[in-house]
Amino acid sequence: IQKKKKQRDNPSRNLPPSSLTMFQKTVVIDARGHLLGRLASVIAKELLNGQKIVVVRAEEINISGSLFRNKLKWEAFRRKRMNTNPKKGPIHQRSPSAILKRVVRGMVPHKKTRGLHAMNRLQAFEGVPHPYDKVKRVVVPDALRNLRLKAARKYCRLGDLASHAGWKHNDLIERLESQRKVKSAAFYKKKRARKALIAQAKKNLAGKLADVEKKLEAAGHTL
Repeated sequence: IQKKKKQRDNPSRNLPPSSLTMFQKTVVIDARGHLLGRLASVIAKELLNGQKIVVVRAEEINISGSLFRNKLKWEAFRRKRMNTNPKKGPIHQRSPSAILKRVVRGMVPHKKTRGLHAMNRLQAFEGVPHPYDKVKRVVVPDALRNLRLKAARKYCRLGDLASHAGWKHNDLIERLESQRKVKSAAFYKKKRARKALIAQAKKNLAGKLADVEKKLEAAGHTL
């Protein structure tokens, strides 16, 4: 007697096509004011799930504990090396973006194919380079210092620790960021003025555009 094979229901068959899209194309995270370890853990999990992530303003990441205490930790890490040939590692990265990548790498199985592909989905930058200065940036609430660290606790800035470690571009990044903020403020002011003009134009033509709006809504569009 042949046993009938049970057909397993595929839940994805009953879902609409829009719900099958699991990830955004690329998520840009503004790292300013985030705690290093908490941010890295969230990034590592999303990378392993297949999400592409870009981190900007890595120099503005915070680390719990005073700068002096974190300097001692860095010096202890810097002394770790291979006795016979120090060139073979471990490599002690100096820039904030490379330090963040190293922390994320410790939370990912980077020696396996899955972890290698996950790390290839991550990009990190100091400052906000083009084209990410014109892209929507998000934050990670679970990693924000203001929400996760008590007000009385000490903390330090990753850019300051990197400067102590040998990173030489802190002043350059601050200068470029000040220029970018001026341009960004001017762009935002222009954008608000344009939105106000559009709102006023819609208000002035509210009666005349009623029929047009109905036709557009029927076709699935908005004015």
